[in-house]
Amino acid sequence: MNLDGFSTACAMRDALRRRKISSRELVDLHAERIERHNPALNAINIPCLDRARDEAGKANLESALAGTPITIKDIFDVAGLPNTGGGVRPVEDGVVESDGASVARLRQGGGIVLGKTNSPPFAGDWQSVSEMFGVTNNPWDLKRTPGGSTGGGAAAVAAGLSALELGSDIGGSIRIPAAFCGIYGHRPSETLIPRSGTFFSALPNPASALSVQGPLARAPEDLQLALSLLAGPDVGEDTAWRLDLPVPRHKNLSDFRVAIAPLQSWLPVDNAIVAAMESVADACRKAGAQVIEAAPDMVGDGREAYTTYRSLMFSIIAARWSRERQAQEAAEAVENQDPFARADSAGMSATASDYLGWFGYREALRGSYRAFFRDVDVWIAPADITNAFPHDDRAFPDRRLIINNGEVDYMHHCFYAGMATLPGQPSTAFPVSRTPEGLPVGLQAIGPYLEDHTPIEFAKLLAREIGGFVPPPDYTS
Repeated sequence: MNLDGFSTACAMRDALRRRKISSRELVDLHAERIERHNPALNAINIPCLDRARDEAGKANLESALAGTPITIKDIFDVAGLPNTGGGVRPVEDGVVESDGASVARLRQGGGIVLGKTNSPPFAGDWQSVSEMFGVTNNPWDLKRTPGGSTGGGAAAVAAGLSALELGSDIGGSIRIPAAFCGIYGHRPSETLIPRSGTFFSALPNPASALSVQGPLARAPEDLQLALSLLAGPDVGEDTAWRLDLPVPRHKNLSDFRVAIAPLQSWLPVDNAIVAAMESVADACRKAGAQVIEAAPDMVGDGREAYTTYRSLMFSIIAARWSRERQAQEAAEAVENQDPFARADSAGMSATASDYLGWFGYREALRGSYRAFFRDVDVWIAPADITNAFPHDDRAFPDRRLIINNGEVDYMHHCFYAGMATLPGQPSTAFPVSRTPEGLPVGLQAIGPYLEDHTPIEFAKLLAREIGGFVPPPDYTS
């Protein structure tokens, strides 16, 4: 069996079980690639290769991953390694004693951690730049970002430095880096995977919402493999309930009922992404699938849901800040005439009543999605309004996206991400095509709540029609 850095995690697992290769040999293969390519990418910021070699020698070949090398986003707790939260806590002060719940499941399932991957401070940007660890570059173009906040992990997986990455997502932080780097990423249904064990909270917080943990990989079947390990109750909840996820709704692409999300007239989307949506619709029709253009009834022009999403997201983000910073940031945001910036400000200064009111709207929206997914199996939308963009070190308020020769507010990165995040739906990011400059173009397939296997299976079947992951050309050796 011929394996290289771009083999799927499932192929690596199978080779390990058949004793065609040892876990130590696989770790060495990845270590060599890390030593060769990571200096230019700066994807893995906290390597632990010697420890990985030691653990590989004890790999359980009967486990789900059987000794497959993986990486973990910096914000997660990994026993014996620092958790700097994206470079905001000194390395020497950040070493943790125990694995977070998701990390523990991957390691107990046979994953060998090669190291941790770069993230922006507090996982709060669509670039992966840390004052402590520097800038992570996109393997398709080093002058561009791999996305954020799981940008280090996406770059590592795309460049063949890791077979699988554990990331997190509140504003598209799994899906956008996956799209920018030409790989797959799955944002799971909210509550499906533990949300504890991170820089922000070692324990669950039932009052929080929106943020989830999930995998990035080079193949949909690897997402399914990771999900089989990660899905389940959070800390303290495993006594009372068990999980029985539904199988995919269909096993043939021809049986899928596919809805294409209508694009909003007020928000530009890069022409290459629009073309990718059209090509996916055409491929589905040619395969015999039913294809329509539609959205849940409550979505409309997206503004109300987006406003609520921004308010809720910033109320959760601002809870990590000091009172002084909350007041300052809220005051600065409210001065902006943009209604969405005012929504951010409302979130930063929210009362408990505000928070509950936004949850009320969210539950009504979830009902609209339930009705929609009675007649639709997957909903295809952009993962972002742009593709991988050049590094931008300006302050947030000064950044602008250039889309189809026009300027767009930087914060609108999260508009299409929010279509799955606010109602808590599962969403699988998948590669589709290339821009004229040769950059990856990705979309997302949003699925019914707790039916995560349906959008992942759709991505797998679609890849047979349009192709899947392609290695970046400079990393094939």
